[in-house]
Amino acid sequence: MTIELRHLRAFLAIAEEGNVTRAAARLHLGQPALSRTLRRLEDHLGARLVDRSTHHLELTAEGHTFRDKARAAVAAVETALDPGGLRSWPLRLGHTWAALGVHTVPLLRRWDETRPGTPLELLRIDDRTAGLTQGRVDAALLRGAVTSAGLRTELLLTEERVVVMPADSPLAALPALTLADLAARPVALNTVSGTTTADLWPPTARPVATIEVANTDEWLVAIAAGRAVGVSTSATPGNHTHPSLVYRPLTDAPAVPVVLAWREGPGHPAVPDLLALAHQVLADVRT
Repeated sequence: MTIELRHLRAFLAIAEEGNVTRAAARLHLGQPALSRTLRRLEDHLGARLVDRSTHHLELTAEGHTFRDKARAAVAAVETALDPGGLRSWPLRLGHTWAALGVHTVPLLRRWDETRPGTPLELLRIDDRTAGLTQGRVDAALLRGAVTSAGLRTELLLTEERVVVMPADSPLAALPALTLADLAARPVALNTVSGTTTADLWPPTARPVATIEVANTDEWLVAIAAGRAVGVSTSATPGNHTHPSLVYRPLTDAPAVPVVLAWREGPGHPAVPDLLALAHQVLADVRT
């Protein structure tokens, strides 16, 4: 069987709708025809992509992996067929928050000076891999452990953790804080792209409560409103200043790695140049 782009689009519609009937309506196909397409795709791959044993369709582990690959493949084809891309091929750099911290502007300026023929687009995408596994970007600046399959990473730097709190919090009077200082207060957790979970605390000293949010903006508002405190990295104060917030060092939590990530296999030819320039910008700061 020859796999075509329509097979990938069909599978992605099923994965996104969670229902073959709705996916068929979205694609203007009959349900039997879409079911046959899914079976043929599974036969070609030699793996079950969808668990049909429940009323609500669920992807198998193989289905989740293939979904990311299919998204990247469809995005790559759409990029290749974009007429505007014949004049220039932008390098899309994703991030979830803070990008490269205070080094972001020097990186962008140096890129524009040395590689004017390749626009570097910085895109904030609230996703665990900043859109990388979906094919929405060519490379991404990510913090913390990167566990998604099919990605390569290289360490750029590490950042110390900081506590974020309302300016009128009693904790603001302390020059530095520990995890134990925070345990008696609600902690805001960005469950989509944050680097902090309740596992940062010992099992016997977890925070009394957590507030889950979906992005950095919601996280900052929850803290500024006095509903919680938060834990982030040293990149956050420079990128997110606010008169209602103060930052203090967190002395007993591990540092957070910052990596450049990109997909394995063929990709944008300028990704190696971006990696080299990021290392150069950081080295200039150190010297």
